[in-house]
Amino acid sequence: MRNPTFSLEVFPPKRTAPIGTIYDTMDGLQGIKPDFISVTYGTGKSTDRTATARIANTIRAEYGIESVAHLTAQYLDRDGVDQALEMFKQAGVSAVLALRGDTIEGAQPANIFCHASDLVEYIAQSGTDFDIYAACYPEKHPQASSLDEDLDNLKKKVDCGVNRLISQLFYDNEDFFRFLDAARDKQIDVPIEAGIMPVTNVHSVKRMAKMCGARIPEKVRVLLDKWGSDPDSLKTAGVIYACEQISDLVANGVDGIHLYSMNHPGVTRRIWSNVYSLFAERL
Repeated sequence: MRNPTFSLEVFPPKRTAPIGTIYDTMDGLQGIKPDFISVTYGTGKSTDRTATARIANTIRAEYGIESVAHLTAQYLDRDGVDQALEMFKQAGVSAVLALRGDTIEGAQPANIFCHASDLVEYIAQSGTDFDIYAACYPEKHPQASSLDEDLDNLKKKVDCGVNRLISQLFYDNEDFFRFLDAARDKQIDVPIEAGIMPVTNVHSVKRMAKMCGARIPEKVRVLLDKWGSDPDSLKTAGVIYACEQISDLVANGVDGIHLYSMNHPGVTRRIWSNVYSLFAERL
């Protein structure tokens, strides 16, 4: 059986924080051996692409880990995408995670890359040699009328040039397994990594679940109710829950695990220390 991949996501510091704080995160992750680390991207401002490119370059050049740059294109024109791709190329980025991006209240979309598939197609035809990754939603995209409709759109996106899919968060593995079976039935044959976001904060769990259209199952609600006012205990319970999810996913032959680190190296290291033996080729 092929060993699953293991990857992480980090994000640039807030604009009010110095860019150097990312070094604290990366230093805290040393000893973990991911296949790649993805770096998020904002709404399309030049400062967004600069921060993403700088962090991606640091990950590759100073920590020796392949870097993947997110690119959200809803607010970009073609020149903006071209500039971002060139910056990512100079940074040594190995792949681009092509996203439509979240809608920002008061901001005016460029109406050029209205869907992630538009961006995927543009990158695939750009002459660059990036691998192209994309997102998927185990419980369907919040704006899709059904999972079947969402999978049809996902198939279109993959056919435009996607090499790998990374799922949004989910808290019940059965939801992911149902999605995976349905995706394969649609001849979506690229690797699909399972996105895991540890439960560490009541507010963030509810906010991210709502944003991604993810269900909060009863067993997670019990954790939130019991330890929601005790951050340390909730964090410990969340680490255990994430490890149980990962163990079950790997045992069932998942293509990979993508851990949303939320720039919390302590939590990430605790999870890695419990599951690293499942990723045998890294030992």
